[in-house]
Amino acid sequence: MMHASFVSPSMLAGLMLGATLALAPLAQASPHHASSDSRQDRPQATLSAQASAQVQQDTVQVTLAAEISGASQAIVSDQLNARLDAVMKQAKGHDGIDVRSGSYRLWPMNDQDGRISEWRGHAEILLQSRDFKAASQLAAQLSDRMPIAGLAFSVSRERQAAEEQKLMQQAVKAFQDRAQALAQALGFSAYRLHAVDLGGTGEMPAAPMPRMMMSAMAADKVAAPIEGGSQVISVSVQGTIVLLPAGTATDQ
Repeated sequence: MMHASFVSPSMLAGLMLGATLALAPLAQASPHHASSDSRQDRPQATLSAQASAQVQQDTVQVTLAAEISGASQAIVSDQLNARLDAVMKQAKGHDGIDVRSGSYRLWPMNDQDGRISEWRGHAEILLQSRDFKAASQLAAQLSDRMPIAGLAFSVSRERQAAEEQKLMQQAVKAFQDRAQALAQALGFSAYRLHAVDLGGTGEMPAAPMPRMMMSAMAADKVAAPIEGGSQVISVSVQGTIVLLPAGTATDQ
């Protein structure tokens, strides 16, 4: 009995998600086979398969924010920059915690006559870490000058890449099984892969931290327990196969 050709996981391991691998078996066939394929006009089918896994979020991003108001843009800018510099110096140097600047805005406030009554400024510092406890403790230490404005959880790139590698193998196996089942259901003995696309999804919107809890953390300056949730990571395989009748070599 003829066996269906397939793409092994190792052949796809080096592909980035979203990349397209196109195989052209008909173009590689001998003139005789190419002519035969053209006359027979072999049917093609497009199908897809997917593998998913729910993965625990292992990275937290804590947003610290400061807001300042003053009589002039220069006053607000100077005070906001001084606050940022001081907090940034204290935040840096902690193992396992990445510290970087976030958003920065200055804007005027107008009175009912349309004149500028004051200036306001808003600046953020972002703490990102896979050590939830350390990030919570550092955020609490800094909360007297820059309270916690939000939390966001995600899966680290390293963990997502490892999960996608495993899911890719599962998705390819599912695609092969579905392709073989489809060929047999339609009365063909085997199939040959014509083209395949790989895709993946792993981005989920971050859940914001309740404002009441943020205010309590800022006021009490106590490190609160931080726990992330989970998100679904998926890898999909979509491809086109050529259906082969009995007695046809799958490598033609």
